[in-house]
Amino acid sequence: MGQPKAWLAFGPERLLQRVVRIVGEAADVVVVVAAPGQECPPLPNSVRIVRDSVSGRGPLQGLAAGMAALPASAEIVFATATDAPFLRPAWISRLRELIGENDLAIPFVGDFHHPLSAVYRRATSLPAIENLLGQNRRRLLDLMDALQTRVVDGDELRLVDPELASLRNLNTPEDYVKAISDAGLAASFP
Repeated sequence: MGQPKAWLAFGPERLLQRVVRIVGEAADVVVVVAAPGQECPPLPNSVRIVRDSVSGRGPLQGLAAGMAALPASAEIVFATATDAPFLRPAWISRLRELIGENDLAIPFVGDFHHPLSAVYRRATSLPAIENLLGQNRRRLLDLMDALQTRVVDGDELRLVDPELASLRNLNTPEDYVKAISDAGLAASFP
């Protein structure tokens, strides 16, 4: 992308600010996990920024760091990435409804599971993540085997997001420019 995704302009906000705002509409507590030394754009004081203390272990380590930083009252945790500008609060709420008694509710759309747009039961997920990391297993999808998992079909999520735009992420400069255009914003890739 040429620059940190968190800092990409998306209208009047930076991309991370936008995602934090959206998540904050559906969650009582928002935690951002950043790499050591990574600078974040200004965020509300209520947002807790934690540093991923172990580098090179990928998003599974980041998920563990985020879960560990949450208060005990946070039973169900939504995980997302910085580059999800079309995420909808209703998406998060719907996944929380669908988790039921399971430990993980993960969307399965387009022949892919989406662990960074899923909800996790903290009490069972955090120990499972720590166990996987202890075995040097770093794939988020390994959690599906370690937890009681509810695979959520896209049709169950279309009720709140007909185009499933909440799953759309930005991996290339072209993705970013198209997202800006689709959002009706004027910008060009820096």
